[in-house]
Amino acid sequence: MLPFTKILSTTDFSEASCEGVCRAAELARWFKAELYLVYVVPTIPTLPPGPNYGFEVPEYEEALLNNADERLKEFIREHLPGEQLSIRPIVGYGDAAKEIVRIAREEGVSLIAMATHGLSGWRHLVSGSVTEKVIHLAECPVLAIRSPRRKNQHSAAGSAAD
Repeated sequence: MLPFTKILSTTDFSEASCEGVCRAAELARWFKAELYLVYVVPTIPTLPPGPNYGFEVPEYEEALLNNADERLKEFIREHLPGEQLSIRPIVGYGDAAKEIVRIAREEGVSLIAMATHGLSGWRHLVSGSVTEKVIHLAECPVLAIRSPRRKNQHSAAGSAAD
């Protein structure tokens, strides 16, 4: 088995990503690896040059990044309390997949373990999959963690088979 010494996991603070982070923490404990927990703040669309709209984008971005940092630390306190492993929170900014891959490369991460929301149909077409993009762009192995389906998420065919 590969010697995973640095494991990167991601969160968007959803229930599914929490499941992925918890599984990544289990892997980090197993391999005695450092856990990097990443949240990426999406880019703010900017207005074209013109009159002052009373909205300072750089100040707003800074506030978003500071808020994300606090939220990430709170997420760790809430979902990974008393963990006996090294957890390093990192806030990125921009395209989620590209930022995750950039951070993994810069930190020398040996495994990316992240949740997949399992979207399909039009939702997948509209939002795409950050996990899929990371799988295609990453230079290290990527583990996609599917969160357990809730009962109301089963398809009609799956329910009939139960």
